[in-house]
Amino acid sequence: MNSRILVIDDEAPILESLAVNLRARDYSVDTAATGEDGLARAAAHHPDLILLDIGLPGIDGIEVVRRLRTWTPVPVIILSVRGAEADKVAALDAGADDYVTKPFGIDELLARLRAALRRVHPAPVDPVVTTGSFVVDLASHHLERDREEVHLTPTEWSIVEHLVRNPGRLVTQKELLQQVWGPQYERETNYLRVYLAGIRKKLEPDPTRPRYFVTEPGVGYRFEPGES
Repeated sequence: MNSRILVIDDEAPILESLAVNLRARDYSVDTAATGEDGLARAAAHHPDLILLDIGLPGIDGIEVVRRLRTWTPVPVIILSVRGAEADKVAALDAGADDYVTKPFGIDELLARLRAALRRVHPAPVDPVVTTGSFVVDLASHHLERDREEVHLTPTEWSIVEHLVRNPGRLVTQKELLQQVWGPQYERETNYLRVYLAGIRKKLEPDPTRPRYFVTEPGVGYRFEPGES
Protein backbone atom coordinates (compact mmCIF):
# COMPACT_ATOMS: atom_id res chain seq x y z
CA MET A 1 0.00 0.00 0.00
CA ASN A 2 1.32 3.45 -0.94
CA SER A 3 2.07 5.83 1.90
CA ARG A 4 -0.41 8.68 2.37
CA ILE A 5 1.10 12.14 2.74
CA LEU A 6 -0.76 15.18 4.03
CA VAL A 7 0.66 18.53 2.87
CA ILE A 8 -0.44 21.60 4.84
CA ASP A 9 0.71 24.88 3.28
CA ASP A 10 -1.06 28.15 2.45
CA GLU A 11 1.15 28.88 -0.58
CA ALA A 12 -0.78 27.45 -3.53
CA PRO A 13 2.25 27.02 -5.86
CA ILE A 14 4.16 25.05 -3.23
CA LEU A 15 1.10 22.97 -2.37
CA GLU A 16 0.55 22.11 -6.03
CA SER A 17 4.23 21.43 -6.72
CA LEU A 18 4.57 19.09 -3.75
CA ALA A 19 1.36 17.26 -4.62
CA VAL A 20 2.53 16.73 -8.22
CA ASN A 21 6.00 15.53 -7.18
CA LEU A 22 4.68 13.18 -4.53
CA ARG A 23 1.99 11.67 -6.75
CA ALA A 24 4.58 11.15 -9.49
CA ARG A 25 6.40 8.93 -6.99
CA ASP A 26 3.24 6.95 -6.19
CA TYR A 27 2.39 8.55 -2.86
CA SER A 28 -1.24 9.24 -2.05
CA VAL A 29 -1.60 12.94 -1.28
CA ASP A 30 -4.08 15.07 0.66
CA THR A 31 -3.69 18.84 0.87
CA ALA A 32 -4.85 21.61 3.17
CA ALA A 33 -4.24 25.37 3.19
CA THR A 34 -4.95 26.11 6.88
CA GLY A 35 -4.03 24.54 10.18
CA GLU A 36 -7.64 23.90 11.05
CA ASP A 37 -8.32 22.11 7.75
CA GLY A 38 -5.08 20.18 8.11
CA LEU A 39 -6.05 18.88 11.55
CA ALA A 40 -9.46 17.85 10.24
CA ARG A 41 -7.92 15.98 7.31
CA ALA A 42 -5.37 14.32 9.55
CA ALA A 43 -8.18 13.04 11.78
CA ALA A 44 -10.25 11.89 8.80
CA HIS A 45 -7.55 10.23 6.68
CA HIS A 46 -4.81 9.20 9.14
CA PRO A 47 -1.80 10.03 6.94
CA ASP A 48 1.51 8.21 7.24
CA LEU A 49 3.42 11.51 7.25
CA ILE A 50 2.65 15.24 7.31
CA LEU A 51 4.54 18.04 5.56
CA LEU A 52 3.65 21.19 7.46
CA ASP A 53 4.33 24.89 6.93
CA ILE A 54 4.77 26.99 10.08
CA GLY A 55 3.36 30.28 8.80
CA LEU A 56 -0.28 29.35 8.31
CA PRO A 57 -3.39 31.52 8.55
CA GLY A 58 -5.38 30.85 11.72
CA ILE A 59 -3.46 28.53 14.01
CA ASP A 60 0.21 28.27 13.06
CA GLY A 61 2.21 25.16 12.34
CA ILE A 62 3.70 24.82 15.80
CA GLU A 63 0.24 24.77 17.35
CA VAL A 64 -0.83 22.20 14.75
CA VAL A 65 2.05 19.97 15.87
CA ARG A 66 1.09 20.38 19.53
CA ARG A 67 -2.50 19.38 18.79
CA LEU A 68 -1.42 16.43 16.66
CA ARG A 69 0.79 15.15 19.44
CA THR A 70 -2.19 14.88 21.79
CA TRP A 71 -3.49 11.94 19.76
CA THR A 72 -1.05 10.74 17.05
CA PRO A 73 2.69 10.00 16.66
CA VAL A 74 2.54 10.57 12.87
CA PRO A 75 5.88 11.90 11.59
CA VAL A 76 5.81 15.65 10.89
CA ILE A 77 8.36 17.44 8.72
CA ILE A 78 8.24 21.22 9.04
CA LEU A 79 8.61 23.35 5.90
CA SER A 80 9.35 27.00 6.58
CA VAL A 81 11.06 30.15 5.34
CA ARG A 82 11.96 30.77 8.99
CA GLY A 83 15.53 29.55 9.33
CA ALA A 84 16.28 30.91 12.79
CA GLU A 85 17.47 28.42 15.37
CA ALA A 86 14.74 29.48 17.79
CA ASP A 87 12.02 28.59 15.27
CA LYS A 88 13.58 25.19 14.58
CA VAL A 89 13.94 24.41 18.27
CA ALA A 90 10.36 25.50 18.99
CA ALA A 91 8.99 23.25 16.25
CA LEU A 92 11.09 20.26 17.29
CA ASP A 93 10.27 20.73 20.97
CA ALA A 94 6.57 20.86 20.06
CA GLY A 95 6.93 17.38 18.56
CA ALA A 96 8.02 17.79 14.94
CA ASP A 97 10.40 15.14 13.59
CA ASP A 98 12.40 17.24 11.13
CA TYR A 99 12.73 20.77 9.75
CA VAL A 100 13.45 21.83 6.17
CA THR A 101 14.02 25.48 5.33
CA LYS A 102 12.48 26.99 2.20
CA PRO A 103 13.56 27.14 -0.55
CA PHE A 104 14.49 23.46 -0.52
CA GLY A 105 15.54 20.92 -3.12
CA ILE A 106 12.88 18.30 -3.82
CA ASP A 107 15.48 15.50 -3.69
CA GLU A 108 16.54 16.51 -0.17
CA LEU A 109 12.94 16.72 0.99
CA LEU A 110 12.12 13.31 -0.48
CA ALA A 111 15.16 11.80 1.22
CA ARG A 112 14.03 13.22 4.58
CA LEU A 113 10.52 11.92 3.89
CA ARG A 114 11.74 8.41 3.10
CA ALA A 115 13.90 8.37 6.22
CA ALA A 116 10.93 9.40 8.38
CA LEU A 117 8.70 6.73 6.83
CA ARG A 118 11.35 4.07 7.41
CA ARG A 119 11.30 4.92 11.10
CA VAL A 120 7.54 4.37 11.16
CA HIS A 121 7.87 0.95 9.51
CA PRO A 122 11.45 -0.01 10.35
CA ALA A 123 13.28 -2.94 8.89
CA PRO A 124 14.73 -5.40 11.40
CA VAL A 125 17.58 -3.68 13.21
CA ASP A 126 21.00 -4.82 12.06
CA PRO A 127 23.29 -4.75 15.09
CA VAL A 128 26.26 -4.04 12.79
CA VAL A 129 26.33 -0.63 11.12
CA THR A 130 28.94 -0.21 8.39
CA THR A 131 30.09 3.09 6.92
CA GLY A 132 32.87 3.86 4.49
CA SER A 133 35.21 4.62 7.39
CA PHE A 134 34.20 2.56 10.41
CA VAL A 135 32.05 -0.33 11.63
CA VAL A 136 29.88 -0.23 14.75
CA ASP A 137 28.67 -3.45 16.39
CA LEU A 138 25.83 -2.31 18.63
CA ALA A 139 25.35 -5.73 20.21
CA SER A 140 28.94 -6.20 21.38
CA HIS A 141 29.75 -2.50 21.91
CA HIS A 142 32.65 -2.89 19.49
CA LEU A 143 33.86 -0.29 17.02
CA GLU A 144 36.54 -0.64 14.35
CA ARG A 145 38.20 1.81 11.99
CA ASP A 146 40.62 0.52 9.34
CA ARG A 147 40.33 -2.94 10.99
CA GLU A 148 41.64 -1.58 14.26
CA GLU A 149 39.54 -1.30 17.39
CA VAL A 150 38.56 2.21 18.42
CA HIS A 151 38.14 2.80 22.13
CA LEU A 152 35.31 5.12 23.13
CA THR A 153 34.56 6.32 26.62
CA PRO A 154 31.18 5.19 28.02
CA THR A 155 29.75 8.66 27.36
CA GLU A 156 31.11 8.74 23.80
CA TRP A 157 29.61 5.29 23.18
CA SER A 158 26.20 6.40 24.47
CA ILE A 159 26.19 9.36 22.09
CA VAL A 160 27.34 7.30 19.12
CA GLU A 161 24.86 4.52 19.86
CA HIS A 162 21.88 6.87 20.08
CA LEU A 163 22.77 8.64 16.83
CA VAL A 164 23.58 5.43 14.97
CA ARG A 165 20.26 3.89 16.00
CA ASN A 166 18.51 6.88 14.39
CA PRO A 167 20.17 7.19 10.97
CA GLY A 168 19.20 10.29 9.02
CA ARG A 169 17.03 11.67 11.83
CA LEU A 170 17.64 15.06 13.36
CA VAL A 171 18.26 14.31 17.04
CA THR A 172 17.86 17.48 19.06
CA GLN A 173 20.41 18.61 21.61
CA LYS A 174 17.75 18.30 24.30
CA GLU A 175 16.95 14.70 23.37
CA LEU A 176 20.59 13.68 23.25
CA LEU A 177 21.40 15.33 26.57
CA GLN A 178 18.41 13.69 28.25
CA GLN A 179 19.28 10.31 26.76
CA VAL A 180 22.96 10.37 27.76
CA TRP A 181 23.10 12.49 30.92
CA GLY A 182 19.51 12.77 32.13
CA PRO A 183 16.78 15.46 32.14
CA GLN A 184 18.62 17.72 34.57
CA TYR A 185 21.34 18.27 31.95
CA GLU A 186 19.14 19.25 28.99
CA ARG A 187 20.63 22.77 28.79
CA GLU A 188 24.29 21.72 28.96
CA THR A 189 24.89 21.95 25.20
CA ASN A 190 28.60 22.57 25.76
CA TYR A 191 28.88 18.92 26.84
CA LEU A 192 27.79 17.84 23.36
CA ARG A 193 30.24 20.11 21.57
CA VAL A 194 33.14 18.71 23.57
CA TYR A 195 32.19 15.05 23.19
CA LEU A 196 31.25 15.30 19.51
CA ALA A 197 34.64 16.86 18.81
CA GLY A 198 36.28 13.83 20.44
CA ILE A 199 34.08 11.37 18.56
CA ARG A 200 34.82 13.04 15.23
CA LYS A 201 38.55 12.99 15.94
CA LYS A 202 38.35 9.22 16.43
CA LEU A 203 35.94 8.35 13.61
CA GLU A 204 35.72 11.02 10.91
CA PRO A 205 38.19 11.00 7.96
CA ASP A 206 38.36 14.80 8.36
CA PRO A 207 37.10 15.93 11.77
CA THR A 208 36.92 19.55 10.57
CA ARG A 209 34.46 18.54 7.82
CA PRO A 210 32.31 15.79 9.36
CA ARG A 211 30.42 13.54 6.98
CA TYR A 212 28.94 11.03 9.45
CA PHE A 213 28.16 13.02 12.60
CA VAL A 214 26.67 16.20 11.17
CA THR A 215 25.72 19.28 13.16
CA GLU A 216 22.46 21.13 12.60
CA PRO A 217 23.62 24.44 14.13
CA GLY A 218 21.86 25.32 17.34
CA VAL A 219 19.41 22.44 16.96
CA GLY A 220 21.03 19.02 17.10
CA TYR A 221 22.88 16.30 15.21
CA ARG A 222 22.35 13.69 12.50
CA PHE A 223 24.11 10.44 11.80
CA GLU A 224 24.50 10.09 8.04
CA PRO A 225 25.82 6.59 7.29
CA GLY A 226 26.27 7.20 3.56
CA GLU A 227 27.31 4.28 1.39
CA SER A 228 29.42 1.61 2.96
